[in-house]
Amino acid sequence: MIPVINKEECTGCGNCIEVCPPQAIVVKEEKAFIEEDLCEECGFCAAECPIKAIAIPFPRSTGL
Repeated sequence: MIPVINKEECTGCGNCIEVCPPQAIVVKEEKAFIEEDLCEECGFCAAECPIKAIAIPFPRSTGL
């Protein structure tokens, strides 16, 4: 799953950029932005974000 960045919470610190293996994250207008076509869906960015502004949108369980 491609991570989702909460633009209201993102401070543009750049920590996510440093840990992104394919360099799929850039800062635009002081906010992180994921280039979805480059993203390898590793989740390193979400783990590194100090304010948890990046989340992995896991699908909800159907209860099966």
